[in-house]
Amino acid sequence: MSQNRYQKPSSEELKEKLTPLQYKVTQENMTERPFDNEYWDHNEEGIYVDIVTGEPLFTTKDKFDSGCGWPSFTKPLEDENVIENLDKSHGMIRTEVRSKHGDSHLGHVFTDGPKEAGGLRYCINSAALRFIKKEDLEKEGYGEYLKFFK
Repeated sequence: MSQNRYQKPSSEELKEKLTPLQYKVTQENMTERPFDNEYWDHNEEGIYVDIVTGEPLFTTKDKFDSGCGWPSFTKPLEDENVIENLDKSHGMIRTEVRSKHGDSHLGHVFTDGPKEAGGLRYCINSAALRFIKKEDLEKEGYGEYLKFFK
């Protein structure tokens, strides 16, 4: 897929396109409530993309139940689409994850994930994601990711 495809809309366009929660999470670094979000316990096969740009971020093949109340993944679908930054907010030192093209705040990555899968836990806000079902990947323009579900 051409990386030029993932253009971030203007702030005004985003306010029209996104719900207030999606805007606050992706653009203002807010965190949604645990266990009260769309994908924390979602188990359908497919991929998750940035709600702002559509850039591919995670696959359900790497999703696991961490018990934290947010969707958790062991790794990104495309490493280059996930940027890591030092986050010293709220009196903590954490690693924030953002989408490359949309610069959307996604969540944080921690080192308490499954050891057999690399030990990382990408703890992601559902409000930053759009889910694309496996059977819709081709028609939505993400057919190259069907290989993960064969």
